[in-house]
Amino acid sequence: MTQQDTRSISPWAWVPSLYLAEGLPYVIVMTVSVIMYKRLGIPNDQIAFYTSWLYLPWVIKPLWSPLVDLFRTKRYWIVTMQFMIGAALAGVALTIPGPDFFQYSLAIFWLLAFSSATHDIAADGFYILALDDNKQATFVGIRSLFYRISMVAGQGLLVMLAGNLEVTSILGLGGSISAAWSITIGIVGILFLVFAIYHNTALPSVSSDRATGVSSTDTLRSFLKTFADFFRRDNIGITLAFLLLYRLGEAQLVKMISPFMLDNPAKGGLGMTTEQVGLAYGTIGIIALALGGILGGIAIARNGLRSWIWPMALIMHVPDAVFVLLSVYQPTDMIIVTTATALEQFGYGFGFASYLMYMIYVARGIQSTAHYALSTGLMALGMMLPGMASGWIQSQIGYTNFFIWVLIATIPSFFLARMVRVDPEFGKKK
Repeated sequence: MTQQDTRSISPWAWVPSLYLAEGLPYVIVMTVSVIMYKRLGIPNDQIAFYTSWLYLPWVIKPLWSPLVDLFRTKRYWIVTMQFMIGAALAGVALTIPGPDFFQYSLAIFWLLAFSSATHDIAADGFYILALDDNKQATFVGIRSLFYRISMVAGQGLLVMLAGNLEVTSILGLGGSISAAWSITIGIVGILFLVFAIYHNTALPSVSSDRATGVSSTDTLRSFLKTFADFFRRDNIGITLAFLLLYRLGEAQLVKMISPFMLDNPAKGGLGMTTEQVGLAYGTIGIIALALGGILGGIAIARNGLRSWIWPMALIMHVPDAVFVLLSVYQPTDMIIVTTATALEQFGYGFGFASYLMYMIYVARGIQSTAHYALSTGLMALGMMLPGMASGWIQSQIGYTNFFIWVLIATIPSFFLARMVRVDPEFGKKK
């Protein structure tokens, strides 16, 4: 594509599609894979352990993000990673019907996860380069909206499609669980090849989007300095504890919600169909999560982070108790289950706003971008490690006791929310 003035291509032509493409592979790796493996008969302890490992690319993303600047353009990385993601999804689709599908599909999911994390780096960087400050502000809500739409599409609509194909034969291709998931993942793979072809044309060529040309030695030296400066911050111990432990309970809960909903009542589950899980948890639940996040941001803007950080810990974690009640009474009414799930997801979204704002607070300074990236890596680590153990814990003590344990695991967040230091004016709308 020839070099062109970015003003000749409207951001509407690429911002929505770019952030759809950013969100879809993440939700497939982190959430849809859990549902898929559960439906394909993999035990809970193995699902939680191995899918939690897939967080690793986002944990260590700050370590290789400088390479995206060092080699080729961000535009190049976006298009290339979309081709890679499409190929990886096609690979997963092809392995599902075969023997040893768990090992092979996990290996390809690793490739998908690294490609997705690299795509995140390039897409966010390209957004900053291709738009001036005014357009960045104008489209920040649009990019967030389409990222949320991708979450609903992945965790909701795709799961519902797979659930429908599990019980419906279309042209002789559906009607079995493995065929249903192979078709569903394959469709998304084709979609990403379309994304790559489209963005190869639709993304503007930006003169400032070029390889930095800085030597790898200078890049490493700069990174090490940035890394060291982050860990020299005041009260770094409390900061690290907050970033790693604030979601200790939620990190375990999120891995077991789908298996709990899908397991039959004799095993302590709710016996829901795949399609029902896609609707209750993946669609209505995600909408409640997004609404909670929006209202949480508004609340912080009114009164500041400091006044909300402890109440938000309460609002975020107390609704986890609904899963204790669901596991005890095992209701079959979809309205009850969906309402309870939406309540928990709304609380999670509302309370998580304080966590995101605290990361921004910690990252303030001349190295804000790099320090925020380090904070997001610690955030992912805080989800990865507890998530790895969650399936084993649940398999040892059952669903009801596991959900009680999740409530106990939220206790550190309340102490840490009291201990962190935040400027009283931070977050208030001026």
